[in-house]
Formats: sequence, structure tokens, C-alpha cells
Amino acid sequence: MIMTMAVESNDIWQDRDIKFDALPSLLEPRRGEIKIDSINSVEDTKGNNGMRGALIITNLRIIWVSHRRSRTNLSIGLNTVLTMTIRKAKSRLRGTHQALYVMSKFNQSRYEFIFTSLVKNSPRLFTTCQSIFRAYETSKLYRDLKLRGSIVRDGELMVLPNEQVVNQVSGVWNLSYDQGNLGVFVLTNVRLVWHATMANNYNVSIPHIQIASVQTRQSKFGKAIVIETTRRSGGYMLGFKVQEDSEREAVVQELESLHKVYSADPIFGVEFNLEDRPVSLEETRVHRVADDVEIIDDNEPLAYTSYLADGSKTKDREVKFDPHLGLAIEAIGHDDLEIPDLWSVVN
Repeated sequence: MIMTMAVESNDIWQDRDIKFDALPSLLEPRRGEIKIDSINSVEDTKGNNGMRGALIITNLRIIWVSHRRSRTNLSIGLNTVLTMTIRKAKSRLRGTHQALYVMSKFNQSRYEFIFTSLVKNSPRLFTTCQSIFRAYETSKLYRDLKLRGSIVRDGELMVLPNEQVVNQVSGVWNLSYDQGNLGVFVLTNVRLVWHATMANNYNVSIPHIQIASVQTRQSKFGKAIVIETTRRSGGYMLGFKVQEDSEREAVVQELESLHKVYSADPIFGVEFNLEDRPVSLEETRVHRVADDVEIIDDNEPLAYTSYLADGSKTKDREVKFDPHLGLAIEAIGHDDLEIPDLWSVVN
């Protein structure tokens, strides 16, 4: 007999995807997403040079929306960002000026975004984006499944900020291997953690946001709790055995309750402090002009091609061994060119 816990879909794409010219409804914050700051006069120098827009920074993504047409926009998930740097760029509205370069990777393609602040002597564009990105990078345990991490010390879970331990269940077997390993369940308002009794580094941390389903199934060890994670987290199937039937059902019910509470108000773990008061969304909308009706030409290049970091390249090329360098490198884009040919061009 299989018993399944009904789990509400928590597919979070806002920090995992890059979207171009999305519907305005997709730019609205989801549950748990907080608008941290907004800058009203920012140019998208790479894809829409000369066009003013608003840059909105949340705990999950960077959003840019054109003042002229709200359908001209960007949504850049923080999980796709590789680096943020400050370099000079040529802006139609400000000339050569310092700009924020955001390098990202999504669906095997690399993208480059350049944002130039049109507000004189305003460093907020740079400092806010960079600080939020650092906060996002250092809070992955709130959002990502982690195997064998440094999360337990002296047999006790190292609790995250704003995390509260709700229950702890001893005598739980991990059934990932044939022999099983005895350990402890720790249920919190953010995640489910199992760690071995005899080895602190043998553990798994599963955020509620990554749980797709919880089932009670029959296994060769008897009835077991089977947790399936979302596709984005790898689609793992993790089995655990609780000895007593009543205790097993209590754990499943408690997981269901914690998951519902979490889904209503997710905690993504991105802590932030602002020196200046953020501009409200209503204030940024004052400067927008109503959309004009426009005819879309199907033959026009797609919006995302303007942001490709390597011209018209749409995905990483095959890695090949180059005898001239003695290294494995990404193949050159032209079949009739080799490394010595590139040196001759430089000379």
C-alpha cells in the first residue's frame, strides 16, 4: 500500500531562469519574494542602448523594465549569475561611463547584461546588486538540497538564521544503501535534515521548497518514508525507515503541516540591509508611458540574441584536445581555423 502526502507545487523559477520580454504578470513578486530596492533611471546598455528603464532588485532576481514599453523587460535569476563586475561601457545617454556587467549562464548559453545608472553620482546600482548577490550565494542551504555538508556539529544541527527546530526523531534508518544507516531526523520550519548517529558528515539537508512528494511505501525493510525531490534539485528518491508505525505516520503528517506553512510564506534566506529607503513600485510606475499598439515582425531577431556573450553562439561548443597548446579547449567556431591561425592574425 502506498500513501502519498499531497504537496503543493513549489516550483521556483524566479531565481533559476532568465526571461526576455516576459508578460508583466511574470514580473510580479511570488510568495516569499521581497523587493529590496529599485532604481528608476537605468539604461539596458547591452540590449536596449539609449532606452531608460527601472531596475528592480529582489531576493531572487534582477528585473529591468523599459519606461516606454513594459513588455520590453528582463528577469535575471540570481542563481544564473556567474559574476558581477564594474567596468566602463558606452552609453548613448551618458557616454563612456561606469556600468554594472552581469555575466550569466542559462540553458547552456552564456549571457552578458550591462546596466548603466543615469542618476548622477549614485552608487546604489552597483552596491545593492553586489551585496544581494553575495547574500544569495551564501544562503544556498535555504533553497538547495545538500548531501554530506558541514551542517552538524557534535551531533547537533547547526541552525540557520530564522530557522527553528520543530521536532527531532531518533532511530531513523537511511535506506539509500542495502545495509541502511541509523540516524536522526531533524524537522525545522525551513528543511528536513537526516544525519547519521555515528558520523556527523554523513547527512542530507532537504529544503521544503525542494520536496515534490512524501510517500509511505513498502520496502524490503518494511514500510518506509520515501521523499521525492523536485526535478530542479535532481529528482532524488530518498528512503527512510521509522520503527514504530504511529511515529512514522506522525512524521509524515508533521512534514505535511510544515510544508503547508512554508509554502504560504517561504523563507529564502537572503538577508539584506539598505542605507537608503527603497523607491516603491508605485513611484517607479509614475514615469512609465502607456504602451503603444505595435506590430511584431516575426522575422526580427529574438530578444535574447542581443545578450549572448559570444555573438550568435547559442550553446557551448564541444571540448577537444588541441595539440598546439597541449590542452583540452572549447572548439573554435570556424572549422577551417586552428590555434596557429589565430596567432598569425594577431601578428
